[in-house]
Amino acid sequence: MIKRASKKYINNLINNNSHWNILDIGCGYTAHEKANTVCDTQDLSSFYKEKNFIRLNSKNLPFKDKEFDFVISSHVMEHVEDLQFFISELERVSKMGYIEVPTKLEDNLVFENKKDHLWHMEFDDDNLKLIISKKKQYFEPFLTVSSIKQLNKYFRSSLVIELYWENTIDYSILEEEKQEFVKFSLLVFFRKFISKKFRSLFR
Repeated sequence: MIKRASKKYINNLINNNSHWNILDIGCGYTAHEKANTVCDTQDLSSFYKEKNFIRLNSKNLPFKDKEFDFVISSHVMEHVEDLQFFISELERVSKMGYIEVPTKLEDNLVFENKKDHLWHMEFDDDNLKLIISKKKQYFEPFLTVSSIKQLNKYFRSSLVIELYWENTIDYSILEEEKQEFVKFSLLVFFRKFISKKFRSLFR
């Protein structure tokens, strides 16, 4: 089962279960404060001196079956090459968890996402299923990570998908479309917008 759930809901759930053994996978420098174990491909052991830091050296997660009560995967899945295997590993090591990924819109807005993001994610609310497809760059990015974080305060639901799962993560990976698509030009869009505004001044 997988469904939408806000980060606020997840934090309340975690806070109400203080006994949980929690893993934050692909944590970077922003691991969840309640995570007992944090894991990343970088050596961040000196940064996480008060947590159990595990460095990930292969695609197999170095944990036992159902070792954790809860696993957090925030802005990780879009980077993972073998995504099917990664999802199966999340299901193997934990009973439930939280997944956060960027929407197609955020993925296309941010400079840093252009090179290292491999997948687009959408959520099918009717069938409660994560829909995964190969990433496409629909227009040239023009925002930095820091600027998107500012926008996130006001437009979070448009920029981020927040999901809670139990037991299984239902998903489908769509086949890559063969047909060509025309990349949307933001420059042309803004030119038309400015031109329209300019003309309206003389009406």
